[in-house]
Formats: sequence, C-alpha cells, structure tokens
Amino acid sequence: VLDIPANAQWTQNGVTIAGDRGAGNAKNQLSYPFGLFVDNDQTIVIADYWNHRIMQWTMGDMNGQVVAGGNGQGNRLDQLDRPTDVMIDKETDSLIICDQWNLRVIQWSRRSGTTHGEILIDNISCFGLAMDDQRYLYISDSGNHEVKRYQIADKIGTIVAGGHGEGAALKQFNWPRYLFVDRQQAVYVSDYYNHRLMKWNKGAKEGIAVAGGQGEGNTLAQLSHPNGLFVDTCGTIYVADEGNHRVMRWPKEAKQGSVIVGGNGKGEGANQFHGPNGLSLDRHGNLYVVDFGNFRVQHFSIQ
Repeated sequence: VLDIPANAQWTQNGVTIAGDRGAGNAKNQLSYPFGLFVDNDQTIVIADYWNHRIMQWTMGDMNGQVVAGGNGQGNRLDQLDRPTDVMIDKETDSLIICDQWNLRVIQWSRRSGTTHGEILIDNISCFGLAMDDQRYLYISDSGNHEVKRYQIADKIGTIVAGGHGEGAALKQFNWPRYLFVDRQQAVYVSDYYNHRLMKWNKGAKEGIAVAGGQGEGNTLAQLSHPNGLFVDTCGTIYVADEGNHRVMRWPKEAKQGSVIVGGNGKGEGANQFHGPNGLSLDRHGNLYVVDFGNFRVQHFSIQ
C-alpha cells in the first residue's frame, strides 16, 4: 500500500459493493459476513459465514460468485462450516480459508473446475489469517488464545504471540481474532474481549497495546470488540471498532485514535454500520469494511 498521508480523509458515505439485499444465499446476498481480502485489481473475497461459503466480487458487479464451499454446512472437503477469514495466495493461485467450526485451515485452488479444498492444518480453533513476505502463514487460534506461524506445508506451527492462556496481561489474549503482519514480521492482533490491538514484535515475549487497552468504551482512547485491522507502511493502524460501529485510525505510538468513517450510531445508512467486522485497504488507500449486521461490504474512497 502507498504511504497514506497523515491528514488523509475518506468519503463519509460508503458505497455498497457486495450484498445489501438482506440476509440470504442468492448470488447478490451475504449472511453475516466476517473477514475479507482485497486483491490488487480490487477483486474482493469474503467469508460468508452463515452461508458456509466464500464469495468473490469484482468491482462493479451486481452479483458475486461462489468460489469455495456453497454446498451446505458440513465437514466434507467440498463444504465449509462457518468460515471466518480468507486470503488469496498469489503464488499458488489459491484461497486459504479459516474453516472455523471444522477446526481446520483449507486451501482451495482458484482454477476453474475446482470442486473441493484440501486441509492445510487440522485441529485448530482458527479465526484470522495473514501471510508475510517470506510466505509464512500466521493463524490466530482463538480457543487457545494464541497466534501460530506455519510454513505452508508444515502441520506443526510455532507460537509467535500469546500461548499463556486466556487473560489480560501483555503476554495473553482473550479471544484473538484478526491479524496483520508487517514487513518486519511484527504481528498485530485484534484482542477481541480485551478491547485492544496488540503488536508482537518478532521474537517478543509479550505484546504492546498499540490501540485501546483502556477498557471497553467509546472514547477516542478506547475500543469495543475490535475486529478487522490493517497497518500501512507508516505504522498507522486502521481498525473496525465493532461495538462502537465505527472505523478508527491510530497513528504509530498514539495514545488515542480518530474516527475516519462511521461513529454515527448503529444503523443501515450509508454513513453507518451495524457491527463492522472484516476490514482492508487497497493499494490506493481506499477502505473496505464488512458491515456484518447489514449483510454488506462498504467501500469508502480516499479523498
């Protein structure tokens, strides 16, 4: 992503680029969507949680296409069970999916004619995933309150954050959700029930609270159930603040953030959210937010 200027602003009214037809399983609908991934060409893939499928939308399309799952809820290799996050792996031209309720991470080829995925990692209470420049895969294991790093063909990961049980100490998490990994292999984690974002530098024994961590609340120094996050090249953090129905931006080492979109109460207006979930930015700095309770994905252009 380009360096985003410190004074950048985004349009306040989002444009719906996926969903927004109520909850459902038609090609133009989503049902409680979670994580998303934005490709360089602005194609997006979305973890369509209650439809047990991964949807792909190309910019400007009215309808999405099912690119993984969509064969009902189940644990066969052609099925998913409440997927929470997804990313595109360019190298293998495949999707990597957190198939949460099947306790597995699935790789699903994007080549046409693919009818099922293959299991990369099993027996993991996975929620979020990220990949670094060296093609290490990072997975948040929410149930075990830790983040693990894997080489792609490796079944046994290494704990890189948490791993000290549930709690609020700097070396602990309480239900880690989404991840972002920077070029220095520092791992940023949304620590959902601790209402904070944690940064674990490579090799660190404990994390640093880089946003929130002042208890649950709606001041500019607080978060309420943080979700999707993104870190730009300046170290500025963008986070979906679920319980406050807003997206916040926290400059590096800031003690408080600012609201960049939302923050206008819970609702279905173009400037509102109902529990923002997944979040990403494209290489131009445009913002994409999964609006969980409104069953849609909102796009906010950088100005």
